[in-house]
Amino acid sequence: MNRQIKVAVLDMYNGEPNQGMRCIFDIINRFNQMISFQVFDIRGKEEIPDIKKFDIYISTGGPGNPLEGNGKWDAKYYELLDSIWKWNQENEMKKHLLLICHSFQMACKHFGLAEINKRKDTSFGIMTTHKVNAGLKDPIFEGLENPFYAIDSRDYQVVQPLLKNLKKLGAEIIALEKIRDHVQYERAIMGIRFSNEIVGLQFHPEADPLSFLAHLKNKDFREKIIQMKGKAKYMKMLENLVEEDKIYKTNETIIPNFLRIAINDLLKHKKILSN
Repeated sequence: MNRQIKVAVLDMYNGEPNQGMRCIFDIINRFNQMISFQVFDIRGKEEIPDIKKFDIYISTGGPGNPLEGNGKWDAKYYELLDSIWKWNQENEMKKHLLLICHSFQMACKHFGLAEINKRKDTSFGIMTTHKVNAGLKDPIFEGLENPFYAIDSRDYQVVQPLLKNLKKLGAEIIALEKIRDHVQYERAIMGIRFSNEIVGLQFHPEADPLSFLAHLKNKDFREKIIQMKGKAKYMKMLENLVEEDKIYKTNETIIPNFLRIAINDLLKHKKILSN
């Protein structure tokens, strides 16, 4: 390409330093010969990228209620989502977007694809996630077993899919949360393929063992997990951290797959348009 491929990282953490951003930077830097990136503090400073200047977008997780905003940053964020969608309808060179956790919930609300509500209790830890439907062959999951393991951290959930709206948009559910036979609650949606270029995930594909261990250094947080999950499940989480086919595998697979797919698509269309 005439210029390096540019990635916009949409920071939904209010610009505060955190392990999620470190993990995302680490993954992007594996592709530093192909891409460069810039961070935009969406919630803290209402920073929005110029859609014409960026090719790939990664919108992060973040704290708080996805149904609430201050009427400013959230309005600008929804305008950006609409702009990316509109761009992809009108242009050969597409914009690729990955929505993570909080961003995924907001996008589901904005496009009217499902209900978003507060969970009875917090979901946190290393959870199994199941590929379903088109997700069984979705390229973003290529290389992962079914189910695969991921870090889950959420007080809210995406449930009760609105099938009519999904069909109208051309979107498909690609992942659901773990099967819980002992409760009657509906399984939350863990992934939606909005379009060929836009995908959203409820869990944290960027997370690595170091990010999880960083949380556990906080004694109060560690005790909260044990209180929620019990000592046996807590010890199992630690065991899962060091197994290469679990969190390591997810970290090494999903976002790298997303970036490779996006880069290849951009290079292909750049070549076609230059002929």
